[in-house]
This record gives sequence, C-alpha cells and structure tokens, in this order.
Amino acid sequence: MTTSFVPGTHIEIVRSTQDQDRGRVRSALFDFDGTLSLIRQGWQTVMIPMMVEILRKSTPTDESDEELTDVVTEFVTRTTGKQTIYQMIQLAEEVTARGGAALDPRDYKAEYLARLWTHIRGRVADLKEGRRPIESFLVPGARQVLEGLRERSVVCYLASGTDHPYVVDEAQALGLAEFFAGGIYGAQEDYESSSKRLVIAHILRTHALAGPELATFGDGFVEIEDTVAAGGIAVGMATDEERREGIDAWKRERLIAAGAHVIVPDFGEHEALLAYLCGT
Repeated sequence: MTTSFVPGTHIEIVRSTQDQDRGRVRSALFDFDGTLSLIRQGWQTVMIPMMVEILRKSTPTDESDEELTDVVTEFVTRTTGKQTIYQMIQLAEEVTARGGAALDPRDYKAEYLARLWTHIRGRVADLKEGRRPIESFLVPGARQVLEGLRERSVVCYLASGTDHPYVVDEAQALGLAEFFAGGIYGAQEDYESSSKRLVIAHILRTHALAGPELATFGDGFVEIEDTVAAGGIAVGMATDEERREGIDAWKRERLIAAGAHVIVPDFGEHEALLAYLCGT
C-alpha cells in the first residue's frame, strides 16, 4: 500500500478521501482511552495476563503460556473499542471450549476492574490531588484539537468501551467534558444498547448527516471499522502511550487493517490535521 503525508507533517494519508468529501465535517466522535486519555495506559498488560492465568487455572489445556497469550492477545485486539464485557464474554467462551467451567462474564469483568484499579489508582489520585499536571495524562494536543473543532462549530461526542461513570469522572478530571456538546457515552449494563456503532448511527440520524460529515478519532479497531462502514472519515490514533510521542507500529498496522483513512501519532499537529479534515 502506497501512502503519503500532508506536506511538512507526520499526518499519514493511508486512503485518500474524495476532494468533495473533505471540508464537510460537522460532527466528530472521539474514543477516550488511548485517544485522548492516558490514565488507563497499560490496561492490556493487566487484562491479557489475567486471562492467561484464568485459562491456565480453569481448564485442562496443554497449551503453553505463550500460546495462550497469542490467543488472548488476538481477541483482545480484535475487540478493543468495544465494551469490556465483550472481552470477558470471549474469555468465558475460551474457557468452555477448553473443557473448563466458565464463570459469568460479569465476574471476570469485576476481577479485571479490581486489578486495573490497582494499576491506575495512583495516577487518578495524583491527577485529582494536583500532584501531576493534567497534560501528563493527555495525548499531546488533545485539548487543542477539541478547542479547534469547537471553534469550527463541529459537534463533538465521546464514546468509550469503559463503563460510563468512569468515563464521565475521568473526562471531568482531565477538563475535557465541556467539549462534548453531543454527549458522553460509556458502557452500560445493557451492553447491547450502547455500542459505538449505535452512537454513530445516532449522530448521523440526529444531525441528518451524510457519512463524510462525520470524522472519528480512535485507537481501537471497532470505532475505525464502524466509521468506515458508515461512510465517515476515520482517523487512526497510533499513539505510543508510554513515551507520549511517535508512532506505535503495532497500532498503526491494526488501524490500517480496520480501514483508517488517516494515521497520526497524536494531536501535536492539530492545526494541519483540522485543515485537512475541515478545509480551514
């Protein structure tokens, strides 16, 4: 695949949109974790080992830890962007397929959230108590790109696979909640009624938009794939979350496979990115 870059930038054009489609963006959808927020950076290093541990202890499988890790990594990657419960449903299915007695996926989710909280609680405390600057928990340029969209009268939405109360709390702590005039949508107990695909359909219906009038920014396979299916413009966030700079090559590969039109390392070049998408 031949790609190009917006001149003088790191904004990679993977699949060019038609000229008549650019400059029409009226609504924007953002993923949260890994796209705007770095509070939960490293969540995969909590979820994947937990799942391998459960498969090892709960089934008679003779697969090695490496083989189990490959299995788990594949489905966690494939479902990134969906509500956490979907990953736990897949875990239960993997346990059953290997002859084990699976727990209710909600029990696995509770265990994961407990372990994740251990992983991030220090960050949350540092943020809320002012021991670390807000910017250290944001993808570079996150606030500026939201400000730029608001200045252009683009209605912004936030949708996350993380449970709704956590998304709202963390967006407020990061000072980002005010930018989402369209609303904040986190995972609900009734997970089938709160997918990103449904949020996209809601945006298009509410504002009577044609596909290219919606731009989505995300680092997950799901939101990119769903946006492309709806005819929108998909911006893949291949952010290296640990270093807070540069491209994560693994993310880039997955986002391109999902159909992303544009790949960026972060929002550091927000002015050029918005000029490309919005025409101004």
